[in-house]
Amino acid sequence: MRAARALTTLDGVGSGDHVYWMADTGPGLFVGLEPFAADGALFGDRLVIVGSPGLLAEVKRLRAVPASTVMINAWETAGPLASAVEHEMRRAKDAGFHSARVLACREPGTHGRTELLDSELGLDEVAARSGATVVCAYLPGPWNGAELEQIMCVHPQTLGSRPGLPGFHMFRSGSKGWKVTGVIDSDGAHAFGSVLRAAVLHTPAVRLCFGEVDLIDAAGMRALVDAALHLPDRSVVIEGANRLVRMSWELSGFAVPEVPVEVLG
Repeated sequence: MRAARALTTLDGVGSGDHVYWMADTGPGLFVGLEPFAADGALFGDRLVIVGSPGLLAEVKRLRAVPASTVMINAWETAGPLASAVEHEMRRAKDAGFHSARVLACREPGTHGRTELLDSELGLDEVAARSGATVVCAYLPGPWNGAELEQIMCVHPQTLGSRPGLPGFHMFRSGSKGWKVTGVIDSDGAHAFGSVLRAAVLHTPAVRLCFGEVDLIDAAGMRALVDAALHLPDRSVVIEGANRLVRMSWELSGFAVPEVPVEVLG
């Protein structure tokens, strides 16, 4: 069962985890990589590292990186990164490895906001479906704060307790749709709307499990409605909503046929 949680080190990652890590460049990143690679070797996982050519060249010089490691040049990857990772997952299993352990190094200025969020949603789906361990290391630089908030929301796990953690998380829950946890209020409404809009781009009917959502306020509900109406012929089904969420939805005036959102208990 995938669950949102904060980690203090990479030692705590497991199968199916998708981790957000604001990493240090140079020694900080490489120090974190060594136990990550060692644990992968212990469990029979193939290490897959995604990054720029310069970063991959530095990684290759590390003693901790096994000879079987696959390097993916992020600048030359054709098609979605998630597809490339899934391809390496299949190759790893064909070669006798238990699974794949992926470190995706994200550098500022290499992706547009929409492209990056879409990529992270794809990686989360790969991790949930295949059981691969995916750690996304965001290297320091001029990141946009709102952009990072959206990115953190779609990672079930975050490395360390950071003051900027979002109030909610939204991530894949097997084949049943997306699991949402926490509180969706005015502080997180914009991020929630952006994540949901990215999801409906690929899925005509989005299913959200609200079993661990404590509250969604007016701003959060407005973001939900706008995302559902963003494209034609889209619908959102919310399952497991608690009594407070269901009452708030009905009192908001959104429980009408014109709004393609169904809220169920």
